[in-house]
Amino acid sequence: MAISRAQLLKELLPGLNALFGLEYATYGEQHKEIYDTETSERSFEEETKLSGFSAAPVKNEGSAIAYDNAQEAFTARYNHETIALGFSLTEEAIEDNLYDSLSARYTKALARAMAYTKQTKAASVLNNGFSAGVYAGGDGVALFSTSHPLVSGGVNSNTFTTQADLNETSLEAAVIQIAGWTDERGLLIAAKPTKLIVPPALQFVATRLLETQLRVGTTDNDVNAIVNNGSIPGGYTVNNYLTDTNAYFLCTDVPNGMKHFVRTPLANSMDGDFDTGNVRYKSRERYSFGFSDPLGMFGSQGA
Repeated sequence: MAISRAQLLKELLPGLNALFGLEYATYGEQHKEIYDTETSERSFEEETKLSGFSAAPVKNEGSAIAYDNAQEAFTARYNHETIALGFSLTEEAIEDNLYDSLSARYTKALARAMAYTKQTKAASVLNNGFSAGVYAGGDGVALFSTSHPLVSGGVNSNTFTTQADLNETSLEAAVIQIAGWTDERGLLIAAKPTKLIVPPALQFVATRLLETQLRVGTTDNDVNAIVNNGSIPGGYTVNNYLTDTNAYFLCTDVPNGMKHFVRTPLANSMDGDFDTGNVRYKSRERYSFGFSDPLGMFGSQGA
């Protein structure tokens, strides 16, 4: 439906002092704190995790050498979505000198809506990361699970068996758990957390945990071991699109974890409709958010 003069009556009358409601400040591109961005030239992308070899066994004198087989573990798939939104102005609104003000104002509103959609899409992978029914990974389980299956028969866990609120004890436990991760054949990998991602409700807790030199909430003069050891070198960042006020997440240095594929960058266009005389505007982009290796993140829902 086109925007007509009836919807903009006040803008046609004298005495209007100000128009407001479209000038609010917005949050930035917070997805960049979580995802690695790559371009795509296909309708979808797939990434396959490979299995290496098991630990080498002892070869007894005179016995044959042991041989092992490499294989593919699982494949993660990214299906790109087209995101588009538009508006149109009636011929009469354009005739009554509303074209310049309306096109500038609502083009900005269109950009705001597209940016908001991208951030909610990005955050939804974490918001639904504990549900395999919404975002199952290539290994068939949720992003955050205690049972990511391995080729060796074991499992990796990138969440707590018993969910815990953000505090010194839980953060230290997460760092220790990440240090125990293995590859597909059970060999230890040198994984470390890099950054803490929190909702606005936990920003003050995160500040006390990561930006003080001494332990928080104790009468002891102990050092803050998390800070002293550089356990989370990237500190923390707030994501305003996280919906659970108790959930928090740790990005890790495991490669090929959280991915954002750009199939078509944001583009704006406009044209005129011959039959109605209306002018139409639209914004369109195509992308996908997801994860390949779930070990790229550690998450807790909070107690």
